[in-house]
Amino acid sequence: MRYLVFNGSPRKGNTWKLVKLIQEELQEISPESTFEEIQLVDLELPFCTGCSLCFRKGHEYCPHHKIMKKIIDKIDESDGMIFAMATFNMQPNALTKNLIDHLCFMLHRPHFFKNKAIVVTTTGGVGSKSAVNYLTGWLKGIGFNHCCKLPIASYSWDNYTINKKTKIKCKKLADKFNKDVSSKKMHTPTFAVLIPYNLFRGMSLGYVKGTEYETQDGAYWVDPLRSKSTYDPLINVPFYKKVFGDAFYVIGKAASKFTTITYKK
Repeated sequence: MRYLVFNGSPRKGNTWKLVKLIQEELQEISPESTFEEIQLVDLELPFCTGCSLCFRKGHEYCPHHKIMKKIIDKIDESDGMIFAMATFNMQPNALTKNLIDHLCFMLHRPHFFKNKAIVVTTTGGVGSKSAVNYLTGWLKGIGFNHCCKLPIASYSWDNYTINKKTKIKCKKLADKFNKDVSSKKMHTPTFAVLIPYNLFRGMSLGYVKGTEYETQDGAYWVDPLRSKSTYDPLINVPFYKKVFGDAFYVIGKAASKFTTITYKK
């Protein structure tokens, strides 16, 4: 298995200790596994400018595309991802949030449908759960098939010692994740994922080629493989979820006729 390890923290502190433990457990379970680390701080990714070129014309027009393309390609090539981040004020830290901002266009045009991830964070007191939920919610929104969570209260500043209970939790998580990634099983999307997916599928009809404000969203959703599917064709969706998703597609399609996001041409 090929694992991509992101460190969204500016340091290799408490959270990184947990990541290395999980990595060791995965290596023990599957010795042939390989790990590639990406330190976000070393990428020197500028802040997102909010230019909206990724939404309107395509992410290749992003002023920071040279850096972002490498990240997107690395995620595409991996079998599983481990994402470490610090929790600041009950939310992801700035480095992590900047990466999220650069990939927000994928909430409109999901991409990583075969990918799975473990999200790890620590905090001195409270807030790790809300930070992990924020990041996993975003990952699922951009297509990630399955996400595991490990929020830990470390109660320490750079002097964290992993206790026995947490070590057991990391071992079980690594075993569960390895089995899931190795199986290549594609989990069916949740109702919460199907709602925005199908709303965008319907609303983007207002931005297809030939409309006043045509965008890349419009081009993405009229793709024959996608336009008539409740979710990405790669993923099996049971009938009752298809009915549910298609209902929100109808709502989005109706909304596209009177709701238009404009921009300066």
